[in-house]
Amino acid sequence: MAIDIKRSGLTDNGELFPKIRAEESFKNKVYTALKEAIIRMDVYSDPDPVMLDERELSERLGVSRTPIREAVAMLEQDGFLRTVPRRGILVVRKTQREIVEMVQAWAALESMAVRLISMNPHADVGALRQIFEEFSANHKPSEHINEYSSANIAFHQAIIRMSGSQVLADMTENLLLHVRGIRQLMISKHDRAERSFGEHLAIITALEKRETEEAVRLSRDHTLGLAAVVEEQGTELFQ
Repeated sequence: MAIDIKRSGLTDNGELFPKIRAEESFKNKVYTALKEAIIRMDVYSDPDPVMLDERELSERLGVSRTPIREAVAMLEQDGFLRTVPRRGILVVRKTQREIVEMVQAWAALESMAVRLISMNPHADVGALRQIFEEFSANHKPSEHINEYSSANIAFHQAIIRMSGSQVLADMTENLLLHVRGIRQLMISKHDRAERSFGEHLAIITALEKRETEEAVRLSRDHTLGLAAVVEEQGTELFQ
């Protein structure tokens, strides 16, 4: 539907509708590409800092340095990157306290997602069970850590997605970067893989039975268990 510029009180070149510059489109695309790449990075398993190079990013993404700098500035505001003079662009790792608080926040948000799923009679809970269908006594999570770690992340992402809440999806998006990395790192420690597997199945069973309060409790306790491990035994990760 066309906008009547005069009727809306704007001049022909009204500032409410400025023309979009080509570089602005590039900036947003670079922002999305860099953010997705950072989410896939394993920034907590290696004690050495993870650095990005502006020139290399420009060459790999096939854009000029201007949208790279603008996207980096946006990601700095989001708390994902920090420009270090004469060194490059640092991928930010959170402190132990920050990670604990992030995991706690995730526990609250994900348990609400579980509640929404349980209350939705049309939710395809069976899809959650399919994520772990390859694991059994003959294919233990602890013996296939990388495979199980991917399934673990897929499970938690599916919970948020299946809730049908765009607000929850938006609120957990930035948490995912750091919570995902910690989940991947901690899953191989302290026999967490087997416990995690059992806890996931218990959550799924409660959802299948539409036992809402039990599913919410199991989901919350499962993630808070990770927060407790990070708080009590994760000091070496944040030196």
